[in-house]
Amino acid sequence: MSILKLENVGYSYKDAPKDSYVFKNINYEFEQGKMYAIKGKSGSGKTTLLSLITGLEKCTEGNVLYDGKNLRKMNLDTYRNTDIGIVFQSYNLLPSLTAIENIMLSMDISKVKVKNKREKALELMKSVGLSEEHANRKILKLSGGEQQRIAIARSLSYNPKIIIADEPTGNLDKDTENEILKIFENLAKKENKCIIIVTHSQNVCDKVDVVYELKK
Repeated sequence: MSILKLENVGYSYKDAPKDSYVFKNINYEFEQGKMYAIKGKSGSGKTTLLSLITGLEKCTEGNVLYDGKNLRKMNLDTYRNTDIGIVFQSYNLLPSLTAIENIMLSMDISKVKVKNKREKALELMKSVGLSEEHANRKILKLSGGEQQRIAIARSLSYNPKIIIADEPTGNLDKDTENEILKIFENLAKKENKCIIIVTHSQNVCDKVDVVYELKK
């Protein structure tokens, strides 16, 4: 059964000419335990589609369903803070905080109930291949690959069913890209997460279960 479903989704900008759409009639389904890639040329609407999936924008046409529920009828703040995790190409970590503080802050925002937040954050760091020695380093003291691992750990801090990753390997070299993809694969296959990656990388597309291509 699909955890996320796009039904006849279309989107046009408010000031766009009549019948001018970024995309139209999108019907995608996403299941837990699988990795998906969404690819497309610049301007095809990949970022817009992510905004619809995460509830930051509303469809002009059609519906986005999470676990059978229409996003139009859901509390979107709760949805973004509990059900869906987001990983960005630019990491979006707070440089004034340490690695572990970034993860713990996410727990505070989502109001997740954890007995020992630091212990849980360290556990998450370990799950993405980082040792305790990275915990107290400021973000800018970490490499790009390490920062992306922290971003993934942060997205897991409230145990969402879906992880959305927007060009998560775009700033990384090939070897580091493969390491990050292995983390996502483990999350899908071993922890039953639904992983959705927006990408330009053919290497990413080669390693996922399903590829959806957006065309103008």
